[in-house]
Amino acid sequence: MTDAAGSFPYRLVATDLDGTLLRSDDSVSARTREALAAATAAGAAHIVVTGRGVRWTRHVLEELGYDGLAVCGQGAQVYDVGAHRLLTSITLDRQLASLALAKIESEVGPLFLAASRAGLDGEVLVGPGYEGVGSLPFVPLLEPSDLWAEPLGKLYIQHPTLSSDELTDVATRTASGFVTVTMAGEGIVELLPLGLTKAKGLSLAARRLGLRSTDAIAFGDMPNDIPMFTWAAHGVAMANAHAELRAVADEVTSSNDEDGIAAVLERLLA
Repeated sequence: MTDAAGSFPYRLVATDLDGTLLRSDDSVSARTREALAAATAAGAAHIVVTGRGVRWTRHVLEELGYDGLAVCGQGAQVYDVGAHRLLTSITLDRQLASLALAKIESEVGPLFLAASRAGLDGEVLVGPGYEGVGSLPFVPLLEPSDLWAEPLGKLYIQHPTLSSDELTDVATRTASGFVTVTMAGEGIVELLPLGLTKAKGLSLAARRLGLRSTDAIAFGDMPNDIPMFTWAAHGVAMANAHAELRAVADEVTSSNDEDGIAAVLERLLA
């Protein structure tokens, strides 16, 4: 496929991580690795754009041998992987986040909380009742006051009975004047700095590479990828994608477990 150098129609390939680049077993297939290598050989930059903070992303990038720019924390962090350096870092306003939590809880009752601290090595705090962290490293949040002890990148919220879609709807309706609300997966509803999206982080990373939105093709699977699709010239949803993302996608490819990214890149490189 490297013979196609110069024929690839995009100069930037932006890929979400979970549910998109990563298969269900958290691996990246050999076929997808080869397709991405062929795209970069044809002149395109590959940027990983993930909701995970750097601490939860670094090991995946190392396994990929990735040394370019990555957009982490839903756009809050532009990370130079090769230099192990944060180029941008946006933090959550404590007062606005507290107001947002109070507004949401006044509607639905107590929430289960987790939080991602800012910085290269920002820990993830997980409070009682919050589920779904899996094998990723975290620190138990035992004292509520510890939540605000250091700057945060974002808050995660869960509800004992509401689905993620339902909780996202309530949070957006009640708190969108204080924070950005997004859904990154089932069980993953996030409160972000107001105005922050993956598109903001991706645009900052692209600018550093001399690239624009018209140069970009983006791959994703969840509603938090909608701004990235709006920004990029072409948005590709995985077959396993949330209905809201599929509705705004330019095309739908096969699932993350069926090498959906590779299928599109191979077609474009052919």
